[in-house]
Amino acid sequence: MSAGFGFEENAEKKDALRVEIRCTVPPTDEQCERLREVMSSRYSVNREDVELVFKKDGSVVDGFNIFVGDDNYDWSTLGRIRQFRKSVQSLPKEYEPEKMISLLREDIGGFRLNSGYQQVGQVVSVGDSVAFIEGLRDVVYGEIVLFECGIKGMVQDIRADGTTGIVLFGDSTEITDGSRVVRTQRTAGIPISNRILGRMIDPLGKPIDGEGPVNAKKYYPLERPAPSVIQRKPVSRPLETGILAIDSMFPVGRGQRELIIGDRQTGKTSIAVDTILNQKGKNVVCVYVAISQKASTVSKIMRILKEAGAMDYTVIVSSDADDSPSLQYIAPYAGCAVAEYFMYHGRDTLVIYDDLSKHAVAYRTISLLLERAPGREAYPGDVFYLHSRLLERSAQLSDRLGGGSMTALPIVETQAGDVSAYIPTNIISITDGQIYLDSELFYSGQRPAINVGLSVSRVGSAAQTNIMKKSVGSVRLDLAQYREMQVFSRFGSDLDDQTRSRLRYGERLMCLLRQPGRSPMSLWQQIVLLLAAQDGLFVNVPVRKINAVKTEFLNWFGNYNSTLTLRAEHEKMFSEELREKILSAARSFFAGRDFGDQGNT
Repeated sequence: MSAGFGFEENAEKKDALRVEIRCTVPPTDEQCERLREVMSSRYSVNREDVELVFKKDGSVVDGFNIFVGDDNYDWSTLGRIRQFRKSVQSLPKEYEPEKMISLLREDIGGFRLNSGYQQVGQVVSVGDSVAFIEGLRDVVYGEIVLFECGIKGMVQDIRADGTTGIVLFGDSTEITDGSRVVRTQRTAGIPISNRILGRMIDPLGKPIDGEGPVNAKKYYPLERPAPSVIQRKPVSRPLETGILAIDSMFPVGRGQRELIIGDRQTGKTSIAVDTILNQKGKNVVCVYVAISQKASTVSKIMRILKEAGAMDYTVIVSSDADDSPSLQYIAPYAGCAVAEYFMYHGRDTLVIYDDLSKHAVAYRTISLLLERAPGREAYPGDVFYLHSRLLERSAQLSDRLGGGSMTALPIVETQAGDVSAYIPTNIISITDGQIYLDSELFYSGQRPAINVGLSVSRVGSAAQTNIMKKSVGSVRLDLAQYREMQVFSRFGSDLDDQTRSRLRYGERLMCLLRQPGRSPMSLWQQIVLLLAAQDGLFVNVPVRKINAVKTEFLNWFGNYNSTLTLRAEHEKMFSEELREKILSAARSFFAGRDFGDQGNT
């Protein structure tokens, strides 16, 4: 043999093809000639220009592990065993021994070794959950790569100089400069099946609720194109939140994207949790995505859902605050993939992203680590695309595709009520409306603290049932007028009777819209309350007694007017006859009752 270990057979020649051969036992002269012939044919070079370099590697038990640039040919015994194991793993799961033996014989008989080809790259630098590699010339954006220590990463930056930026899904301390990395030729995905319902998982699909494996086999991509216009149909079915202020004035339809926006600690998550609770018995799959939340907060939400029996139809995707930015970055896409899986199986789904402002911060962190140029508020220029390609996947599918839907409730946190900041304005322009929570209203005791003037649903009454559409009347206009009159009334006490009456009515209407958390209202309760309020039945009730009278009124109505409640809940068309019967029953409750302190405004 003409070459030994650690010795290059030929001095480096210009334009030579360098072939590194790792092995335990040196190849024979005949094998060397065969290697030259194969490599010269594969890379279209002369046999004389093939430069063989041998290196001793104890991990190669038998055969050869060959590297040509960033190409790798695993011709070792272990490589062949891995190929055979992969072939066997693809067999159907048959439990009858006779069938299994027959299948094994067929598979062994038809098994053919391939060249063991794969592309291999090398780590140039690593740190802060980001690695830069050389090689992998054919790698694509978003592809998952595997490092030799077992850690996975995702391609996020492909540069003209041949280096590639990888965000890591594990501890970067296990990766060193010079570590090898191989392609998987798969984009990021998540294992999923119907068994995932009721579980808490991380963005990679691993269960983190301590209740054992999910055993989900189907690999669903985290990102896929949004449904086209032809694949959609108009949003026309309501998704009731159980919150009177929302269902009456800012209705959410199945397939809609409605933003929940407001300062920190103003009740954004409470609205989302109440919406999940209200889907019980309505055949809606709910997905709650926690992005950069404290683990204790997510555990509390899971406990609330379990106690209410809502986890049976809910999946929680959680990326804690101490997780790497890469996991926080893919968390909403993982939640969207879960909801999308059920949507394309004909189910109605609800996905909540809590919250996308933290998601944008995680993406900004990754982008700065990848040395991308910062733009407005240090966010990269493609941050709009970050959320648009996520939220555009929410849709009401056409009947040809099963008629499933995905409703999105993204949450965004503002700073001091600044809705004109970069991320809020981006997401407002993507969504179909927003529910704005006012901190001033919140601290004054109005819960939920919905600002009527700044909130809107662009789907509007198209997503309301006929009975709700007819019952809501002019409530939103009345509240807007009340807010304006309330401001002017502070500057003087000389008010005419009509203004006093409107202020009195508006104040009580605001009180009626107050709703404690975890107490969603049914449709008939909302209808009855709206009709009674607009009929002026609560005008003479003192403000401090409104909540108690409202509770007593709804309990009485449900106990003594069950026929009307069933009609209000299930009738598709609202008639004047039903309105009069509801109002007649409501007036009988208020007739003759002395609430006292009627002068209290």
